[in-house]
Amino acid sequence: MSGKTLNLTLKVWRQPNSSSKGSFVTYHAKDISPDISFLEMMDLVNEELESKGKDPIAIEQDCREGICGCCGLVINGRPHGPLKGITTCQLHMRHFKDKETIWIEPWRAKAFPVIKDLIVDRSAFDTIIQAGGFVSVNTGGIPDANAIPIPKEIAELAMDAASCIGCGACVAACKNASAMLFVSAKISQLALLPQGKVEREMRVENMVAKMDELGFGNCTNISSCEAECPKEIKITNIARLNREFIRAKLISAE
Repeated sequence: MSGKTLNLTLKVWRQPNSSSKGSFVTYHAKDISPDISFLEMMDLVNEELESKGKDPIAIEQDCREGICGCCGLVINGRPHGPLKGITTCQLHMRHFKDKETIWIEPWRAKAFPVIKDLIVDRSAFDTIIQAGGFVSVNTGGIPDANAIPIPKEIAELAMDAASCIGCGACVAACKNASAMLFVSAKISQLALLPQGKVEREMRVENMVAKMDELGFGNCTNISSCEAECPKEIKITNIARLNREFIRAKLISAE
């Protein structure tokens, strides 16, 4: 560890539940090593709060390896913090300055109601997947799948789309709280592969309808979602979703 430590002022959003009003509360993080992660810094703050008999700050987290995406926070106005291509749990304190004030708040979206403090309910994404983000036909076993020739370029595009971890940073970054990047990634990963083409029309119509029903906003193509996505999902997937949707509507109109 480096010898220099950080003394920080934290402005943290505290909210007991979704029906209560929340507000920012000031905390001080002292003698913080620049080598620890952002979540480890929050752990230290919570340990101090608990030692004083106070309610710790509620934060959702699990893998701490950038895989699950549940650690998502808006840090100084940016989902997952100031760096590109990482989740909050991969952010380290060396990227902040001594005596800096850090604003920490949850995802802001109608479809992501606050459960407590910095934890939001992201089950809306699960509901969208349940509407069509799957393959229900029998595609055979592993040897059968490997026997289907898929061009390298198509396979790579499908894998890039499949790397979406559903953290919700795209929604938090969008001024309209749109879920189009998430939905387009889930549609693209299946629409590009032969196993997913059987149900492509039903899939895109059902998933888009469910997205709208859950209260996500419209996409205005300003690319803030792509800029803040920890897996750097491209908005070209949104163009693919739009093509899939138009195609499905034309077929259903025949």
